[in-house]
Amino acid sequence: MELEPLHRWDLSPKQAVALQRELRGRLVLRPPPGLKVERVAGADISMGRGDVTAYGGFVVLDAGTLAPVAQASAAVSLTFPYVPGLLSFRELPVLSEAWARLDVRPDVLIFDGQGTAHPRRFGLACHGGLLFGVPSIGCAKSLLVGRHGPLGAERGSVVDILDEGEVIGRAVRTRRNVLPVYVSPGHLMDLPTAVALVLRMTSRYREPETTRHAHRLVNDVRRSARRA
Repeated sequence: MELEPLHRWDLSPKQAVALQRELRGRLVLRPPPGLKVERVAGADISMGRGDVTAYGGFVVLDAGTLAPVAQASAAVSLTFPYVPGLLSFRELPVLSEAWARLDVRPDVLIFDGQGTAHPRRFGLACHGGLLFGVPSIGCAKSLLVGRHGPLGAERGSVVDILDEGEVIGRAVRTRRNVLPVYVSPGHLMDLPTAVALVLRMTSRYREPETTRHAHRLVNDVRRSARRA
């Protein structure tokens, strides 16, 4: 699919932080009117310690059956260092190449990372949502910033994540007595809709099926490249 460049990628970490603050003002934290979710994609990256190449990909699932309907991947040389809070500048150039090869446009993207639950309220899902122009959600396995209170043991239990008095996301129990995931809106998304969609895309495992399929894809591509 065609992709309109959002900005250049050859930035220093200091420039990247300034750009996050600038782009934060362009986020729309509500779904488009009449949003109908039939296809949801997961995005993920695979790389090893010290690797100079990363493998990124998308898997699009049918939102009703959770069956894969399309996928695409790409291998791209890394150009940005690992800096906490600036993950999008390392991963999105890789995902952009995979997006260009994807032939089914999803209605929603779920990223394995943060949305607004980020020090500058502009995590990977926010940046990716703006770049790809698709409603987006951050669904992370750990907190980057903020705290939350006790969470019920049952599937579907939620509690707000707070940072300096602001609600920046929610801890969500996707299976009974299993560690929660941390959900926050990216772009063209609000928090209640994000939580509902993550639960809708989750079945027997802690993570949504979108993330699990994307994770499997990029690891398979990485292993195949190493064997070759």
